Amino acid sequence: MTTKTVLKAGLLGAFLTALTAQAALAFPANMTTDGPSNPPVGHYEFCKNMPQECRANPGNTQPTVLTRDGWKKIIEINYDVNEAVTPMTDKEIYGVEERWAYPDQVGDCEDYVLLKRKKLIQAGFSPSNLLITVVLQPNGEGHAVLTVRTDRGDFVLDNMRNKVLLWSDTEYTFLKRQSEKNSGRWVKLQDGRTTAVGSVSQ
Repeated sequence: MTTKTVLKAGLLGAFLTALTAQAALAFPANMTTDGPSNPPVGHYEFCKNMPQECRANPGNTQPTVLTRDGWKKIIEINYDVNEAVTPMTDKEIYGVEERWAYPDQVGDCEDYVLLKRKKLIQAGFSPSNLLITVVLQPNGEGHAVLTVRTDRGDFVLDNMRNKVLLWSDTEYTFLKRQSEKNSGRWVKLQDGRTTAVGSVSQ
């Protein structure tokens, strides 16, 4: 059995924990939104170039029902993209401070997010439940992750780790994310665990 297979098996074994996690939570399993917010500059430019990916999400926008197969797909795509893409800054890749794009072999945090989102949509997940999210790291630096909205809570796919966590189990301060109703619009997030200080200019 390969290391990759062992790791994926271990992550899949966390499925039952994910199903019961919210019972012990001191915080809501799903994030609370708090009105509209400005999109990150990089996403605004991305939408100008690819408007088909930044439009209203028609129909049901309820969180996806988390099944064992769905959980398996989530952890597989998070792992596979993390392994396939080498982290590099936009300055190193493109010679500019900020550019959101699908990665080939290299990319920064939002590029990982875009690819994971694309692959999960191809796997049958609704765009309304795959939301690019801006957070603050403990060191105060901005970062982007992918939030998957489910009936068992909001789970975070992160290029810095292969384990998929509930948002409240991460060390991040959550600032804003795409609206589930429109992939081109953004909403503020209420992170009741901490008081967010400062902002990121993404």
